[in-house]
Amino acid sequence: MKPGDSRPSTWVCPAIGDLVVPRVQQTIPTGSAPIVYVDIGSIDRERKRVESPQRIPGASAPTRARQDLRLGDVLVSMTRPNLNAVALLGRNFDGAIGSTGFDVLRTNGSVRPEFLFLWTRTTEFVRELCGNLQGVVYPAVRPDDIRRCQIPLPPLAEQHRIADSVDSYLTRLDAAAEGLRRVEANLKRYRASVLKAAVEGRLVPTEAELAKCAGRAYEPASELLARILEERRRRWEAAELAKMKAKGESPKTDAWKSKYRAPTTPDTTNLPALSEGWCWAKVEVVGDVLLGRQRAPQYLTGKHAKPYLRVANVKDDWLDCSDLEEMDFDPSHFEKYQLRPQDILVSEGQSPELVGQSAIYAGGIPNLCFQKTLHRFRPVPGGPSAQFAQLVFRSHVKSGTFMRLASITTNIAHLTLEKFESAPFPLAPVLEQERIVEEASRLLSQADALGQVVKSQLVKLTQLRQSILTWAFEGKLVDQDPNDEPATVLLDRIREQRDAAGSPLKPRKVVARPLARKRS
Repeated sequence: MKPGDSRPSTWVCPAIGDLVVPRVQQTIPTGSAPIVYVDIGSIDRERKRVESPQRIPGASAPTRARQDLRLGDVLVSMTRPNLNAVALLGRNFDGAIGSTGFDVLRTNGSVRPEFLFLWTRTTEFVRELCGNLQGVVYPAVRPDDIRRCQIPLPPLAEQHRIADSVDSYLTRLDAAAEGLRRVEANLKRYRASVLKAAVEGRLVPTEAELAKCAGRAYEPASELLARILEERRRRWEAAELAKMKAKGESPKTDAWKSKYRAPTTPDTTNLPALSEGWCWAKVEVVGDVLLGRQRAPQYLTGKHAKPYLRVANVKDDWLDCSDLEEMDFDPSHFEKYQLRPQDILVSEGQSPELVGQSAIYAGGIPNLCFQKTLHRFRPVPGGPSAQFAQLVFRSHVKSGTFMRLASITTNIAHLTLEKFESAPFPLAPVLEQERIVEEASRLLSQADALGQVVKSQLVKLTQLRQSILTWAFEGKLVDQDPNDEPATVLLDRIREQRDAAGSPLKPRKVVARPLARKRS
């Protein structure tokens, strides 16, 4: 330990290797009988316990399934120790088979398993392991690195008192954390319900209802859709005439207009019923969609470097522009891929539950473009507002609409241009859109504010857990008992018993040192 530590004089500071057996029994599972296999994925890192072991036939067990586990074993993942995947085995897993990715710490009687487990949860233990990492792709530590770590060790009787006291505190903190996580889950459901109501016409009084009450007429979304379709055709014809003019051609008749392909209407068979005055359209009708530019090697250098957005920059309803990369966009490509305020960036490739995640670009970054992992949605002039369209896209993510449309390969979902353009779009009357956006913004902002409070409280609980563990290992959590047998005596007796038994595996010798006492 560090000089100046003020822990009680009955404590010592041995290496973990002095307190555990050198190695647990190794077994190769065979036969068709099922085994309980515990690997690193079985550990709930938040709760620090085994949550989801695999039950598989012995003969089907992976080659890493080798270690016989017992009640009271402390499992420490050697891969990515910063994640602190540790657990104390309960009765349900006595006799299970563990992965060789764990260092299994089984006490030799000098330390209570619960007390050793508490030490593996401390930031000091994690920090020491992270200082011994090897490898880049899968950074890991070796068993020797773990067993070389020192642990402040009180008398055995005091270990019992400390473990019981910490367990009491942590049980209450865990209950508080579970309550906060339930609030988070409820907020998630609440946001989804707000978005669903917003895009189905159930969040605010509809234009139809207000018009009836006021005895006036109103413009239904079907008329808005008709204007949008007219605008789309007008723009297409203007673009075609510009192309012909550039070639020096002039149309003799209107036959060329027959080439125009009017957008199709969506199949509403499985779509929810909309409120009066609403209608269904497709994304391609109400906005112009463009897939970003591919990040090819020839574009990585050049004299026209411009910043661009990629899928990592797009979060749920906000853009993280703290880490922008650059790519060469010559003038013609820059004109095509440049972003304007009110453009919506929609993720094309993402995990299935997040595919289609989107955010509105509000401006502020000169010459910003976007990459092929993103779609750009630009509302048609006179069509829906960007804010209303963003509510639709967020609802499609929460409801799983985009996930159902996407093509999923392994753990990545791709919302192709064709699929995104064909996605259904609920269209509301213009004035109703404005009220929906205002009310949805108010309700979602309240939920976000509460969510931030919950997150801050969870952080405080994590800090409080570490404070409790710090007090415990400083000898400040429970009272000292002068009748307790000093830890040095216990360790000497364990060592003598081990030497007399003649361990088949010679343990590494690490001398336990008394803790330095603070000078007065």
